[in-house]
Amino acid sequence: MTSTVDRPAPQAPAEQQGQMTHRQILSALSGMLLAMFVAFLSSTVVSNALPTIITELRGSQGHYTWVVTATLLASTASTPIWGKLSDLFSKKLLLQLAIVIFIIGSMLAGLAQSVETLIAWRVLQGLGLGGLQALVQIAMAAMISPRERGRYAGWMGSTFAVATVGGPLIGGVMVDTSWLGWRWCFYVGVPFALIALVLLQRTLHLPVTKRKVHIDYLGAAFLTAGVSALLIWVTLAGGSFAWASTETALFVGGGVLAIAAFLVTETRAKEPIVPLRLFRDRTTTLAIAASIAIGVAMFGSTVFLGQYLQISRGYSPTAAGLLTVPMVGGLLISSTGSGYLITRHGRWKRFLTAGSLLTLLAFALLSMVDHETDIVLLCCFLFLLGIGIGATMQNLVLAVQNTVAARDLGSASSAVTFFRSLGGTVGVSVLGAVLSTRVGELIRADLAGTPGAAQAGSDDIGLADLADAPPAIQELIRVAYGDATGRIFLISAVVAVVAVLAIFLIREIALSTESGEERLKRESADAAG
Repeated sequence: MTSTVDRPAPQAPAEQQGQMTHRQILSALSGMLLAMFVAFLSSTVVSNALPTIITELRGSQGHYTWVVTATLLASTASTPIWGKLSDLFSKKLLLQLAIVIFIIGSMLAGLAQSVETLIAWRVLQGLGLGGLQALVQIAMAAMISPRERGRYAGWMGSTFAVATVGGPLIGGVMVDTSWLGWRWCFYVGVPFALIALVLLQRTLHLPVTKRKVHIDYLGAAFLTAGVSALLIWVTLAGGSFAWASTETALFVGGGVLAIAAFLVTETRAKEPIVPLRLFRDRTTTLAIAASIAIGVAMFGSTVFLGQYLQISRGYSPTAAGLLTVPMVGGLLISSTGSGYLITRHGRWKRFLTAGSLLTLLAFALLSMVDHETDIVLLCCFLFLLGIGIGATMQNLVLAVQNTVAARDLGSASSAVTFFRSLGGTVGVSVLGAVLSTRVGELIRADLAGTPGAAQAGSDDIGLADLADAPPAIQELIRVAYGDATGRIFLISAVVAVVAVLAIFLIREIALSTESGEERLKRESADAAG
């Protein structure tokens, strides 16, 4: 019996079946890389604008965290769903749908009149972001063999680097420009997204495998509910209610039950969102463990870097963006260079190992920062962090894609992205709570008896309160933020140890020279025979 993937009609052009020239691949990647640029830009452009946004909308430190967490949570929960859909429907159509959702969310976020409304629209943004993060890597896996993919993963790393350095700079300039303002931080990605839509329509051509579809709606619901409950608990516990309280029992108990129900559902679903068989493979399991640790460390610490530079060190949003250039420069060099060398030599574990060790070292050094740390020294630490992350992040996905069966490429790729985003979401929530609590502890310890200290030491202090406080109290709060930041980097260093251990245990497998579509055809033919 002939498999549907063998029929002539849905075949991709010959050049997109692992036979593309470098120029043809770049043409096909143009729309996808631009879409990925939009996704990364949306995450970074807000970072340096957040202090101003929260101040203008009269938000709190908890709101600051949730403007970031809401997007990460939505993208995290939706990533495996997008990945599974890519195994069932047109990858190109799904990419375009994700872009449209992102555009709508961005426009509405720019119109928000309150922090609560902004957070709600950031959730919609996150749904589109989850699709872009997962589907670009899945489409690359379908077109390009693992051996060649390292080279083009470097281009993705470069895109990430440009968006990472451009985002804070663009956001800072917009905040500092009176006739633009922070709302344009959400509008700025829309033109790029529209161009990406056009480029995808013209340059991306992948075969569509049509088969009977079974979408695991129940599994998706349990997964979203479980992750959301636990993250909301981590964010609110210790502030809105005590750690040991009825609310804690409800959130934790409900979250654990939902995750348990998700695992049971995945064992029975015809098309599970996250196929549990993936975890039988040692490489996939260890890569996912490392991705969680990298996500916690990277997202959970760097998201507060702009806050440190602006609140504690007094830099403008634009200047704070410029000070992140060393980290992005390191990431650009590392991701591009490691991708090229992996393609040339076919060896990838050495880069993962070196990258994870450098990430650990960088966070250990950053744990020493306070409100008086020399900025040149800080930039050196950030450059080292960029080198480590650049050699680690994308290559973990490559290691998994090289191992799993072609039919699981979508699910496996999105699983790694999902768990990395999950780690980032947990990191932002936990480290945000740690930062807020530590700031309060430092202020209460140093300012006992000082007028206004009780209010300044509140765990729920907002950036609006900082702007309204007397100059003496403002300076004390700035010092507290600077000295508290080192603690979140220290926690990130501890978490990075997990990534080092997991990567050390991964067994290196030679990179395949077949594209995802070629592997799928071969595996289908083997199954039919």
